[in-house]
Amino acid sequence: MLLTIVPSVGSILGIVGLILILVAVKYISDAVGDRSIFNNSIISVALAIAGIVVAGIVIASYLFSYVGFGNVSTLPSSIHSGSLPPGGLVPLLTTIVAALAAVWVCYVISALFLRRSCNSISDKLHVGMFNTAALIYLIGAALAIVLVGFILVFVADVLFIVAFFSIPEALPSEGGLPRQP
Repeated sequence: MLLTIVPSVGSILGIVGLILILVAVKYISDAVGDRSIFNNSIISVALAIAGIVVAGIVIASYLFSYVGFGNVSTLPSSIHSGSLPPGGLVPLLTTIVAALAAVWVCYVISALFLRRSCNSISDKLHVGMFNTAALIYLIGAALAIVLVGFILVFVADVLFIVAFFSIPEALPSEGGLPRQP
């Protein structure tokens, strides 16, 4: 998921990374017999996607109210000239702020569910790095509104990598983790 910043293919690499993380979390969830680990991760991903969808709907509704559903030839001349929408700058900025607020709220709630999942993984596997990474991720999500949070989210992603590589070969005080088919 760190490769999301790569131009052109970053979004595809991010989606592939997210899917691989979900597969790993599902495997961990099955290995420790705690379905809530995977459920919390799925809710986290769903909320993050929902935030993006809600923002898209807010912005699209603004554009459709401005442009209408007609074809391009019926657009107001102000669009072609590059001037501001008829309502001015305030409705446009309000729409953008509302869309960003929706994304931020969903992102923070998503981080809470991710933290629940990671705390359970940490408790079951005795890998404290999951707790640390999840806490830094949550703080980063909360601070994303002031942009400094994205640095913390990046640091948390690196710590998640370390945490996944720190998973023991065998479950603590039990046999081993089942082999992946």
